Amino acid sequence: MTIGIEWIVFIGVAILSWLVQMNLQNKFKKYSKVPIGNGMTGADIALKMLHDNGIYDVKVTHTPGQLTDHYNPANKTVNLSDAVYSSSSIMAAAVAAHECGHAVQHARAYAPLTMRSKLVPVVSFASNIMTWILLAGILMVNTFPQLLLAGIILFATTTLFSFITLPVEINASHRALVWLNNSGITNSYNHDKAEDALRSAAYTYVVAALSSLATLVYYIMIFLGRRD
Repeated sequence: MTIGIEWIVFIGVAILSWLVQMNLQNKFKKYSKVPIGNGMTGADIALKMLHDNGIYDVKVTHTPGQLTDHYNPANKTVNLSDAVYSSSSIMAAAVAAHECGHAVQHARAYAPLTMRSKLVPVVSFASNIMTWILLAGILMVNTFPQLLLAGIILFATTTLFSFITLPVEINASHRALVWLNNSGITNSYNHDKAEDALRSAAYTYVVAALSSLATLVYYIMIFLGRRD
């Protein structure tokens, strides 16, 4: 019965994740057609936000793919996808400002971002081996339960990473929206569209965190029920 309930939860989360991703892609297409009004590209907006925040040691570059935009604290680069880098749409403005929000967090030593950065090597290590340890742990749960416990601990680090990511992403969007409004990049016509776009992106992180938590609980229940 427990296994059945867990599978229902997994299927529900998977469907929710798909719906959120589809919604984000639809919003991306929709708002990519709405002009920002001042002709500034995503790259222009990124540079302006960085400079307005006194940041001059971060480089703005472009990266292949769609929705591949990210800030890399290791080499201090704001990496914008081709569609954002050269676009003058409200979507490009929102995404570029959001990624610069991470650069501002880095410059201001925002605690959740610092914590997440410290977890990156741990999560990278855990991700490389936990799948095999969890698989072997499930197969040997009644003879060597400690192996599954080790896998659960490794998976827990990735779940923790997912939840620490939530305030980091939400705060970056908040910084972006405040700056877009105060700098006059957005106006009464398009600011709500920028907010809607970033809200849709935030939902993907919420679903990812919930999915990771559901999976963690599933493994814990297998471990606790190993004698049943």
